[in-house]
Amino acid sequence: MPKYLFKVKLTPDGLKGLLKEGGSRRREVVGRTVEGLGGRVEAMYWAFGDDDVYVTAELPGNTSAAAMGMVVSAAGGVRTSTVVLLSAEEVDEAVRQQVDYRAPGA
Repeated sequence: MPKYLFKVKLTPDGLKGLLKEGGSRRREVVGRTVEGLGGRVEAMYWAFGDDDVYVTAELPGNTSAAAMGMVVSAAGGVRTSTVVLLSAEEVDEAVRQQVDYRAPGA
């Protein structure tokens, strides 16, 4: 199953909700959301820096990942950015593909 990294930034309303509910409760909500799409959460961490939360999850495919990002962001508590993660085997497969490309000006 494809893996994704969701980078999450809390909005002021999202931060208020986190302060009210706590991190464990939010992790449960995220887990149920991902499971409802046919996937599973591998890890969820809060962080310092540009992003407040990192979630790695397995989902059935890109449309499920896009649906999750859109619905969660539209709710207003967070803004998400989704990164498709590749395994070493997928990178090996990509390396074996022939690509016809010419750099600009070459």
